[in-house]
Amino acid sequence: MDTITSKGTPGPNGTVIRGARVVTMDRDRTVGNRDLHIGTDGRIRSVLDPGAPIDGATEFDASGLIIVPGLVQAHVHLCQTLFRGLSEARPLLRWLRERIWPLEGAHDPETLRASANLGIAELLLGGTTSVLDMGTVHHTDALFQSAKETGIRYTGGKALMDTGEDVPASLAETTSHSLAESDRLADRWHGDAGGRLRYAYCPRFVLSCTPEALRGVAERSRRNGMVIHTHASEQPDEAAIVRAAYGQPNIATLRSMGIQGPGTVLAHGVWPEAEEITMMATDGTHVVHCPSSNMKLGSGVIPLRAYRDSGVNVALGADGAACSNHLDAWQELRLAGLLASMASGPGVVDATAIFELATIAGARALGLSDRIGSIEAGKAADLVAITSDAPVASGGGSIYTRLVYGTRATDVRHVWVDGHQVVRDGALTTLDLKDTMASADAARHQIAARLGIDLDAD
Repeated sequence: MDTITSKGTPGPNGTVIRGARVVTMDRDRTVGNRDLHIGTDGRIRSVLDPGAPIDGATEFDASGLIIVPGLVQAHVHLCQTLFRGLSEARPLLRWLRERIWPLEGAHDPETLRASANLGIAELLLGGTTSVLDMGTVHHTDALFQSAKETGIRYTGGKALMDTGEDVPASLAETTSHSLAESDRLADRWHGDAGGRLRYAYCPRFVLSCTPEALRGVAERSRRNGMVIHTHASEQPDEAAIVRAAYGQPNIATLRSMGIQGPGTVLAHGVWPEAEEITMMATDGTHVVHCPSSNMKLGSGVIPLRAYRDSGVNVALGADGAACSNHLDAWQELRLAGLLASMASGPGVVDATAIFELATIAGARALGLSDRIGSIEAGKAADLVAITSDAPVASGGGSIYTRLVYGTRATDVRHVWVDGHQVVRDGALTTLDLKDTMASADAARHQIAARLGIDLDAD
């Protein structure tokens, strides 16, 4: 991967990006014309007044661009990128049982790698630099290898599924094996690529995990500090089944088994009880807003204002391409803002607060707010440069309003992760897009053939 530079390698004193309007997302939400000095270690050395001299540094001309922190998506499924359009018009539990679980079970390492590469290509091209991913049950090494080679900042792990109605044999496994394989993967990958790769324990959801598995995950997270990533209270039928089985609501059930606290990230959280929101705020548990997925599956709308008013950290995610049909953080930001206006009234959750979901709030959810999520000295140079000359970018008002409601993935020009340029002039530097799409198409046909699925059928 090439380190930030306009021409050739960086100088002995790193690189200075000049001429951009910088949206820092620092504590003061500073916005202005600034130069950024990036060290050879890929960290931001300083945020400078325009034109400040830096000896021995290569200069990168970003005139006319807006630079924002690399976007963070705190809930994605790279294993499902190949399944876009293959499980339509189904509510959550049917969506899983009839299509997604069988499709995931048909993966081999090569098809999973193709799925991950396709997803990462879309993410990087759209300015997402960090993800919290939930894999499928098997072949998780392929996900980490893909993330390592493509340059994305990746936290993820294998899905744990040791019980559950209609779980196919291709995904079912014993509790002991599920936990042991998670431990092996954590030992192998956590901290790899200079800390860019991190392991997360990923019990799929209460309905597919035994209490023993959930408690085992909680104990490991307490011991080693790794993130727990699971689904919770996504859909009313799911919530009702959990209550019938455990005598309490979904999030409270997870909490009773130790799945709670600053190291726990709950995807969706659409149907919490009021007391569960209080629990989450007290414990420091994070929740991830997935607008497109929740709307398309008919699951509901997250109570964003209630979470925020209670002090719960809310991040953002596109979920999987199999349910939202895209991995575009800009679409998710726009929808999050529109839904907030519908639910609570215009301006109650303003555009600045919405933009936080995919920047500093996402970084908090991943336990990386000291490293990413804002543009500040000492943090990693995870940066996105956006054009400001598109018609939709014209006009006045808050820069956050323009970013949330007017920015598209196609407006992204340059992307850096740890100071390495992974998108240059709108093109990937670590993947050949044509080859990536061809490999994904071949892998999709292989999986469809294994299951007897007609790719052209609705």
